[in-house]
Amino acid sequence: MPEDALKAAAEGIWPEGHASSGGAAGKLAPASANISSELLPPRQPGGPEEIVPMSRLRQTIARRLKEAQNTAAMLTTFNDVDMSAVMALRKSHQDAFVKKYGIKLGFMSFFAKACIAALQELPAVNAEIYGNDLIYKNYYNIGVAVGTENGLVVPVIRDADRMGFAQIESNIADFGQRARDGKLSMAEMSGGTFTISNGGIYGSMLSTPILNQPQSAILGMHRIEDRPVAVNGEVVIRPMMYLALSYDHRIIDGREAVTFLVKVKKNIEDPSRMLFEV
Repeated sequence: MPEDALKAAAEGIWPEGHASSGGAAGKLAPASANISSELLPPRQPGGPEEIVPMSRLRQTIARRLKEAQNTAAMLTTFNDVDMSAVMALRKSHQDAFVKKYGIKLGFMSFFAKACIAALQELPAVNAEIYGNDLIYKNYYNIGVAVGTENGLVVPVIRDADRMGFAQIESNIADFGQRARDGKLSMAEMSGGTFTISNGGIYGSMLSTPILNQPQSAILGMHRIEDRPVAVNGEVVIRPMMYLALSYDHRIIDGREAVTFLVKVKKNIEDPSRMLFEV
């Protein structure tokens, strides 16, 4: 990550003076807000240990995640989704897609499209609290969580609703590579309205993702595994994925959260809905 971006992340400063959490100065509390090890009681190690100071970036990540828990009325709703249709569509068009666009068709672009369609129908999921006001955002900047050696970063695909599958996949691939190389700027990691996190690439079956404040919701994807399900009164094996939507109950009612996740499920199970915008 560039030095200016690392410094800004460590100090909690966001572009244009906008703090990630409240405060007139445009910054969060200092990264040293955690209790110093020198002030803690002596430890009694149970065996060999190695003490490694937390980096300023890691301290900032820890602080922001804890602030999200302390600030939002956060809870999670779950559903599962049959990935058969998307997997079949992806398989049948993968070669032509790669030949034309020079990039593979992944699952993330389908979920980005599915989420955007649901966000357009349920604006509270694309909103944030600002003082005593609710800000409903009529644009769709989708954050994509990327794990790196230095910690989790969330680059933002701006105006993702105006992009096709190839543009979204290209952005994801570019962000992922530059995140791992430490070459993302702070501007590229700010301004998101909704975040998607895919723990499935690490083998996660189920999780409760933490909000990326000041956003009001985050979708967690998980690994695909064959499971028995009932279809038309018969038990069949289908590739299934659990979905988790964590949301801020101060903004989003349970009905809206469940409806949002059901719409995402329907869009994924019938991807023609997204292709034909029906």
